[in-house]
Amino acid sequence: MADITVSVASGAGKNFPDGVRLADALAELVSGKKRKTILAATVNGHLVDLATPLHADATIEPIVADSEAGLEILRHSAAHLMAQAVKILFGKEVKVAIGPAIEDGFYYDFDRPVPFSPEDFDRIEAKMAELAAAALPITRREHSKAEALDFFRAQDEPYKVELLQDMEAETVSLYSQGDFADLCRGPHVPDTSWIKVFKLLRVAGSYWRGDEHRQMLTRIYGTAFPSEKELQAYLYRLEEAKKRDHRKLGRQLGLFTIQDDIGPGLILWQPRGALLRRLIEDYWKDEHYRNAYQLLYTPHIARHDLWKTSGHADFYSENMYAPMVIDEVPYQLKPMNCPFHIGVYKAEPHSYRDFPIRWCELGTVYRYERTGALHGLMRVRGFTQDDAHIFCLPEQLQDEIYNIIRLNQHILKTFGFDRYDVYLSTRPEKYVGSDANWALATDALKQALERMHMAYSIDPGEGVFYGPKIDIKIKDQLNRSWQCSTIQVDFNLPERFAMSYTGEDGAEHQPIMIHRALMGSLERFIGVLIEHYAGAFPVWMAPEQARIMNITDEQADWCHRVYEQLRGMGVRVEKDLRNEKLNYKIREAQLMKVPYMLIAGEREKAGGTITVRRRDGENLPAMSPEAFAKMVQEECSAHLKA
Repeated sequence: MADITVSVASGAGKNFPDGVRLADALAELVSGKKRKTILAATVNGHLVDLATPLHADATIEPIVADSEAGLEILRHSAAHLMAQAVKILFGKEVKVAIGPAIEDGFYYDFDRPVPFSPEDFDRIEAKMAELAAAALPITRREHSKAEALDFFRAQDEPYKVELLQDMEAETVSLYSQGDFADLCRGPHVPDTSWIKVFKLLRVAGSYWRGDEHRQMLTRIYGTAFPSEKELQAYLYRLEEAKKRDHRKLGRQLGLFTIQDDIGPGLILWQPRGALLRRLIEDYWKDEHYRNAYQLLYTPHIARHDLWKTSGHADFYSENMYAPMVIDEVPYQLKPMNCPFHIGVYKAEPHSYRDFPIRWCELGTVYRYERTGALHGLMRVRGFTQDDAHIFCLPEQLQDEIYNIIRLNQHILKTFGFDRYDVYLSTRPEKYVGSDANWALATDALKQALERMHMAYSIDPGEGVFYGPKIDIKIKDQLNRSWQCSTIQVDFNLPERFAMSYTGEDGAEHQPIMIHRALMGSLERFIGVLIEHYAGAFPVWMAPEQARIMNITDEQADWCHRVYEQLRGMGVRVEKDLRNEKLNYKIREAQLMKVPYMLIAGEREKAGGTITVRRRDGENLPAMSPEAFAKMVQEECSAHLKA
């Protein structure tokens, strides 16, 4: 039997017999301490189990448990362990569906006559711990599709049978541990002893294959980590997240409401929330004006034919609302702003001297979201995009992308986000536009990121069909990622709408179009802001910057005068002149996350001052209303200029 050469990436190779197990090769190539943390590996770029036999020269990159890839494998294996425990405990009354790893954890969907509840978690976790302690080997076997169908029919697992019937592959893999087997591509940990630290978290309803007309299943969510310390840190973050839930704080702070009689996914902004939104919108408009953008306003509906031309009627119809007939002509609510901006472009001829053209709009769009997917401000049916479209010449493309990123960075920093992950998505298998244009756009995106000294990851093949893109996911105070900004180069719409300009050569040319959103949508961005700050907004964007309160009725007139004076100087102030104890009023202001409490007693009234208390409990010296207004203005200015 001929030898093969196996090496660890950037290390020396070693000869092994053909068919050597990956785990055995690693045992000789990697030190014992590190080897204990390896749960899988890539072999010549392909992710595989440690039991995989090697039949050719190979370069190995070990996957350790606490890496991103390692955590995904660990959690996917934990999902299988949970399903095995459920089948042992509840038997044939339970049918298993799918159980993937997800961000921060895993889930498994089950069909059971009586849905699972959190009361079942202790039993399931105990059985999982028992199975983990048994160190059951997790083995992979390949079977023909027909063999797998026979197996799952015999197991009376209809969901697995349906999945197999829809597969085109004639060979599939099953993973087994003890008496439990699951249809899966893998890879998995070598045995169940790797899954020591886990926690079941919650249950939810889930339609089979996301189809609301199919069976409602019970989804059990859980998580797993390499160590107990990591699990406890995660559970702490979960508790913090509950306290920061924007839906709860939205009610508490009087920011927004959603009512069934109006419709799910439709936001009613209450006065405080409307003011918060206006402050954000005004800042956004001012920054765009400073960066040479022009503001547009466009309608909420358009003729159905417009969406045919744009392609949305063909490729996006499932996300659009049904047409409405006006004067015997079908119209539809807009899911995008892009065709309207193109309409503005086509209202007059353009020359190469006009470029770049930068147009922005806070445009409300409407997209159909399934009821089960709706979530406070994060997933809604009507939302306002901080949209912009840039039309430019090929030689301007890199500079325009650079300017977008620079503005994006500045705005995110102003709102308190200075940590993010950046992804560059490249050409997918199906695309429009020439290879030369794709290369130009992709290189422009890369060069702009590198000019900004921004680290980024390549997301191969994940660009949209009409062009490559940059996605920016911001990190909040709990280190959670939120998809926020996107920059997309578009070769499709300029062609569909026959956009043109007169070049320096006197001929007609097609402009390059860039789509970009910095916040994503105002609704979602405000939801993230609420959770990021736990409702305690910085002074510059707090809808209520200060609240003045009297100690007794004797100071009511003075408080009212201060209130009017501060409002006249631009301070967002409210008053609490109720006949209640001062501590009670202070407590209420703290619950409403008001940055400053202004207290007036007889001494302050006599001296024409107010005592200032910060929401963290710090007391400042008594000062005049004018001095307080100046302090607030300076605090706001310092933040916005930073």
